[in-house]
Amino acid sequence: MSKWSIARLYEGFTALLEKLQSVAGLAMRLYVGKVFLVSGWLKFSRWDSTIALFENEYQVPVLSPHAAALMATAGELGFSTLLILGLGGRAAAIGLLFVNTVAVISYPDLSPAGLKDHILWGALLLVVAIYGPGRISADRFIGLR
Repeated sequence: MSKWSIARLYEGFTALLEKLQSVAGLAMRLYVGKVFLVSGWLKFSRWDSTIALFENEYQVPVLSPHAAALMATAGELGFSTLLILGLGGRAAAIGLLFVNTVAVISYPDLSPAGLKDHILWGALLLVVAIYGPGRISADRFIGLR
């Protein structure tokens, strides 16, 4: 194979990957958004249990357990919905990144597997925050960059 045919193969491969960027961005947003949306919905639908968890298990610094429960639930539901839609995608990703970080800090009994999940979610949220929500997003539809 000549260096020119290798270059053409590489060029074709990168063109294919560039076409997949919008689908990959959507997949990341849907995956992470679903994780936090389900978590927020469980907190909301089992409010008494949520309050008990924030009073007895989670150790959120600075905030009272009730304020922390309310903020975590609202953050998970609101930011995840925005992330899934790709509306204010970067801001939603940063908001969920903050929620994710506070969750790791405030739960002392987090297992190594749980920590790995949070690291994965944080990495995916960083990608969305840095690169934006992609072409398949409400931001792009309404003309936001």
